[in-house]
Amino acid sequence: MNLSLRVPTAADYLYVASWIPDVDACRVWAGPRVPFPFSATMLPELLVLDGGASYCLDGGAGTPVGFGQYWPRPDGAVHLLRIIVSPGHRGAGLGRELCRRLIAMALEAPGATSVTLNVYPDNPAAVCLYQSLGFREDESRSRGDSLFMRLAASRVQDVRTP
Repeated sequence: MNLSLRVPTAADYLYVASWIPDVDACRVWAGPRVPFPFSATMLPELLVLDGGASYCLDGGAGTPVGFGQYWPRPDGAVHLLRIIVSPGHRGAGLGRELCRRLIAMALEAPGATSVTLNVYPDNPAAVCLYQSLGFREDESRSRGDSLFMRLAASRVQDVRTP
């Protein structure tokens, strides 16, 4: 598969919306701020991040196989969020590849000192993925229903290679 990271088009949001079948999947993916149900045409507006960026992992021929965002925070961290892989492509390492590429882009932000994210502890596949990439829980920022994880820029060996 010839993968690339690119800005999503309106058509890409149709794919992403189809990957969210119910309210629980929406909560795990987007947190409590994105209502379910939603229409694909609403997603760009629902997912807007002031100063942030949205990306699709393109599987070739213009078809997205993943989606994620990052948002530079005022404290020097760049926050990853709303990471998802197409259900038909899960288990093939595309989540890892999407995260690697997002981390690399995030660390290019001026003044970036770390990459952060939130993950629900009842999403063990995501927790394991993030830990394997070097993220560690920041207990002072975690809540009972959400783990706050941080990856210091100095701990990133080379996120561009497997």
